[in-house]
Amino acid sequence: MPKNSKVVKRELDDEVIESVKDLLSNEDSSEDAFKKSELMVHDQEEKDVDVEEGSDVEDERPAWNSKLQYILAQVGFSVGLGNVWRFPYLCQKNGGGAYLVPYLILLLIIGIPLFFLELAVGQRIRRGSIGVWNYISPKLGGIGFASCVVCFFVALYYNVIIGWSLFYFSQSFQHPLPWDQCPLVKNASHTFVEPECEKSSATTYYWYREALNISSSLSESGGLNWKMTICLLAAWVMVCLAMIKGIQSSGKIMYFSSLFPYVVLLCFLIRGLLLNGSVDGIRHMFTPKLEIMLEPKVWREAATQVFFALGLGFGGVIAFSSYNKRDNNCHFDAVLVSFINFFTSVLATLVVFAVLGFKANIINEKCVTQNSEKILKLLKMGNLSQDMIPHHINFSSITAEDYNLVYDIIQKVKEEQFDSLGLKSCQIEDELDKAVQGTGLAFIAFTEAMTHFPASPFWSVMFFLMLVNLGLGSMFGTIEGIITPIVDTFKVRKEILTVICCLVAFFIGLIFVQRSGNYFVTMFDDYSATLPLLIVVILENIAVIRIYGIDKFMEDLKDMLGFSPSQYYYYMWKYVSPFVLLCLLVASIVQMGLSPPGYNAWIEDTAMEEFHSYPTWGMIVCISLMVLAILPVPIVFMVRRCNLIDDSSGSLASVSYKRGRIIKEPVNLEGDNTSLIHGKSPSEVPSPNFGKNIYRKQTGSPTLDTAPNGRYGIGYLMADMPDMPESDL
Repeated sequence: MPKNSKVVKRELDDEVIESVKDLLSNEDSSEDAFKKSELMVHDQEEKDVDVEEGSDVEDERPAWNSKLQYILAQVGFSVGLGNVWRFPYLCQKNGGGAYLVPYLILLLIIGIPLFFLELAVGQRIRRGSIGVWNYISPKLGGIGFASCVVCFFVALYYNVIIGWSLFYFSQSFQHPLPWDQCPLVKNASHTFVEPECEKSSATTYYWYREALNISSSLSESGGLNWKMTICLLAAWVMVCLAMIKGIQSSGKIMYFSSLFPYVVLLCFLIRGLLLNGSVDGIRHMFTPKLEIMLEPKVWREAATQVFFALGLGFGGVIAFSSYNKRDNNCHFDAVLVSFINFFTSVLATLVVFAVLGFKANIINEKCVTQNSEKILKLLKMGNLSQDMIPHHINFSSITAEDYNLVYDIIQKVKEEQFDSLGLKSCQIEDELDKAVQGTGLAFIAFTEAMTHFPASPFWSVMFFLMLVNLGLGSMFGTIEGIITPIVDTFKVRKEILTVICCLVAFFIGLIFVQRSGNYFVTMFDDYSATLPLLIVVILENIAVIRIYGIDKFMEDLKDMLGFSPSQYYYYMWKYVSPFVLLCLLVASIVQMGLSPPGYNAWIEDTAMEEFHSYPTWGMIVCISLMVLAILPVPIVFMVRRCNLIDDSSGSLASVSYKRGRIIKEPVNLEGDNTSLIHGKSPSEVPSPNFGKNIYRKQTGSPTLDTAPNGRYGIGYLMADMPDMPESDL
């Protein structure tokens, strides 16, 4: 080839290389420009998205350190003071051992299914109660706010009970115990027993006069009880310190607060079984009265106890489960916690009636001794003939059986004059039939029994420390039901919110540590939670089963659990549980209407309780408690219905936690049904791609409305491409 032709070829090659470089540089610049306008889903996920299992991203929602810690938290929340002082009373009142049959049936019908439902929605959506129900349907977002209000009302007076327990705990480090005997009053001439105590008992007097210094009516505030005010402050400080770091701080405390009550209950059971008369109490407890089991009232009270024992509707169950991984077996958790709760109630009932049997035996022995002395006096005075008394009877060491034999003989012989003799029938069953619950059981009956224990201060310390721990476990779940939804929804610092919440609750709670405070505790206990929580749980059931769709929910469960849940739950959620809940709601309303609204006031002069009706302002407070608790539901519904809040701004957002900072993550939750059916967040659904998932942000998008399945739209559309699996491209 000629030399000049080689030069021409070299020049042409140089031009081609330069042209290629220009093209490549132009391509790079255009690609950079395009990248600036695109949304890279994977990159976005790495920064803000609530992390799925297996991700190495640091911005994770707080999680439980272990499965045991989580189970203990749920057990601590569900097992509370009601297991110790409410369940034994209901068991005694409603047929003894026969009461366990309706309780177990209702536990299987409404207890476990609804507990499983709350665990599942919390774990699936990973939000507090407000975020969960906003996620399913914005119009039902008020359910979460109603749960928060009820939690706040309950926390106000529940911590007062912990304060009472702290007071008794602090007074237990002395021998003899301060409620062991009635105090003596001295005047100028002589010394005598305090009349109020003499008319009642030492433990009753100590509770009403020394501990509460109670007034005679709701209207007489009497000023603050400073001893109880300090105890209430201590209780709120304990709750605040335990909750200030969320589950990172409260989770560690659960190892003690959830397990210690079982240690105490087992110790009391062993000690109680060694006491004289304990077997009589347990036998009386579990002797079934089958005829009572058929009464509708028994089933209503059993359903109410199942409902509140598991903490349904409070939001604490949802909050705790929201910190789980999405593949956690929440079905196993629901069954396990439910039966732990049930067996704890049975264990507490054994303990209570073993101790009450011992107490009844002591009282019965005193009754036999006092009435035997009366019989001896009547024999000496000639009112009774010696021939009536069997020869083997020795009044100096008479047994209860021998006394009852003599009592029956005298009653038959002196039938007309018997009432004037003033003799009493000393039957241990009569003492055990006296139904005691609530504070009357814990602070009067049980404390009286413990005064007869050897080393009574030790047992008193253990008992009231157990009550404090039972109360704290429930308080942690209750406060978590307030804090978690608000943090998830409004993006505030958890530490600041916890301190503010505890401070506000303490100052409002001062109404419960007035001299009339016990009457306010009764008012809040009766009216602030029962009806509102029933309505909340009914709406929860409707939201999941009707609005979200039970078939979609069952698919979600299959994806989370790795297996299909039993069809038993399908029929319970869809048909049986809603029907039972509605019946329970109607029965509760009827019961509330038939029962005169009022409280039992302690009258100092007679040393007895007397029923008082609420004054007009008291009735207004009772009604206001119920209305305020359920008011968020219609308010949020109307706000959403009338579009008074712009949902397109990403009002529902999740929270990412990193190095103490809270990062807002807007999450719009409408769109592909497949994203929720398969348990994935919208950004994870397979989409058409060319090497990467590239979405174009929708411009000029209208305000989002609720989709037919009750979820938000994801807010991004594919760029002019139909939905199809990746394999179709």
